[in-house]
Amino acid sequence: MKRVSKSKLKARLLEYFREVERTGEPLEVTDRGRPVLRVVSVGKATTIGEIQAKYARSVPAEFLDAAVEPMDPADYRFSQE
Repeated sequence: MKRVSKSKLKARLLEYFREVERTGEPLEVTDRGRPVLRVVSVGKATTIGEIQAKYARSVPAEFLDAAVEPMDPADYRFSQE
């Protein structure tokens, strides 16, 4: 798996995204040498169910469920704090 620092990713974001899309190889993003994010391609999956099925073993279910459930408008907070 290819690794890149946050600062290098910021400078060439679209280039890295296109590479992940083209090759399907995940990209690990680091912060001061510590892995913090992973960018993966969803491939040709076209529905949420297909995406969930593809990543069910590598992503905790609560994250997948949260990604597809709409937020309650009452949860939006707009403040001047």
